[in-house]
Amino acid sequence: MERPPPEREAAEEGFGREQRLVLWTRGGFRASLWQLWENRAGAVIIAAVCRKSPGQPVKPPNCLWKHEREEADIISTVEFNHTGELLATGDKGGRVVIFQREPESKNAPHSQGEYDVYSTFQSHEPEFDYLKSLEIEEKINKIKWLPQQNAAHSLLSTNDKTIKLWKITERDKRPEGYNLKDEEGKLKDLSTVTSLQVPVLKPMDLMVEVSPRRVFANGHTYHINSISVNSDCETYMSADDLRINLWHLAITDRSFNIVDIKPANMEDLTEVITASEFHPHHCNLFVYSSSKGSLRLCDMRAAALCDKHSKLFEEPEDPSNRSFFSEIISSVSDVKFSHSGRYMLTRDYLTVKVWDLNMEARPIETYQVHDYLRSKLCSLYENDCIFDKFECAWNGSDSVIMTGAYNNFFRMFDRNTKRDVTLEASRESSKPRAVLKPRRVCVGGKRRRDDISVDSLDFTKKILHTAWHPAENIIAIAATNNLYIFQDKVNSEMH
Repeated sequence: MERPPPEREAAEEGFGREQRLVLWTRGGFRASLWQLWENRAGAVIIAAVCRKSPGQPVKPPNCLWKHEREEADIISTVEFNHTGELLATGDKGGRVVIFQREPESKNAPHSQGEYDVYSTFQSHEPEFDYLKSLEIEEKINKIKWLPQQNAAHSLLSTNDKTIKLWKITERDKRPEGYNLKDEEGKLKDLSTVTSLQVPVLKPMDLMVEVSPRRVFANGHTYHINSISVNSDCETYMSADDLRINLWHLAITDRSFNIVDIKPANMEDLTEVITASEFHPHHCNLFVYSSSKGSLRLCDMRAAALCDKHSKLFEEPEDPSNRSFFSEIISSVSDVKFSHSGRYMLTRDYLTVKVWDLNMEARPIETYQVHDYLRSKLCSLYENDCIFDKFECAWNGSDSVIMTGAYNNFFRMFDRNTKRDVTLEASRESSKPRAVLKPRRVCVGGKRRRDDISVDSLDFTKKILHTAWHPAENIIAIAATNNLYIFQDKVNSEMH
């Protein structure tokens, strides 16, 4: 079988008992959602998503639904911070938009959980590597929040080559009454200073300031596909197709290579790194996935260079299911540790799997995401959809998992009840405080009224990026250039 080029392969307490009952019988989350065209701050949000540069005019909201979408507007990553109060998105235009959760109001009890634009900034610009004659895109590949240490927030954002550390601060007071400066900040004539006064702080409108603190460049030859902050809050790692580097957050001019799978002869290359993540509690452990469908758990205490893994997680292939596309669809596109640190969640093209760190031979749970596409792999290969990289997410208690699919569908699996549901993120089904109805894909035979045929699926509408609030049942779904935020409203209604 002819392999696709490596850069193409790899560039790319939750529900309670009552809540689960509502989720699976009433059709999912009650939608309290932020939509680009309905928010009070709509003009600001539209500007953040539709404007390619500050000098260009803002397009009308209906531009978001045109088929000729601006490539720069497509959301490429979504990430909640550790408290869930902030949500960051990055897009292919190099922009980062941060949303802040509104506090609950007595006058508007349903407003809690809604997110409004907090800050927007340009993280990366397009660059050109003159030595390699290579254009470096501004697309944001990943965003990771750092644990909050003080009043300021910090996050890491990366494109294909450069990682940046950003500091987000608030300012609601300004100093006045300087002795040697006037109101415009210019130095006064000293002969006019006849008395001394104590400067005072006066209130002003809230201003959110975003400033670059560090730039980590020149650490990767190949495209960066993932970054992960260590639990020691001092280091983080970044992974590309063939190497993983360890960085200190305070040192920008050097990093330490901890994994290098590049062969001496590139013709001998058989697999590439697709994703990596640190263990949430043990700073010495990390895992990385490969295009062959395997997971390698590494311990940095064992050796400086972790080319020799501590554990190899790999499911033996069923010979009866072997096909031309087996290697491609087995490639792991995302790996996530559970919040407890006991399990790992992986996503390949057709399934999501849960692995126990104590059992390497096979996953303990396997969920079919869209098995009805198995018969269409040939056409999906021809239109390149088979190389799409879907992400996956845990809920706060590790009891429910979520991942995306085509036709703007996303799937949720309850690990306790073994029930699953397919929901749709679309303009038609997402009116504020509406209940999402389960969707069902029909392969053949009898069809129900609301069923959709597998031949009618729109493969240009895909949900690749998802995120789950770390403590509550709030999810963020990126559907091309639209961001949806859904919230389970059961708790707020019962109180």
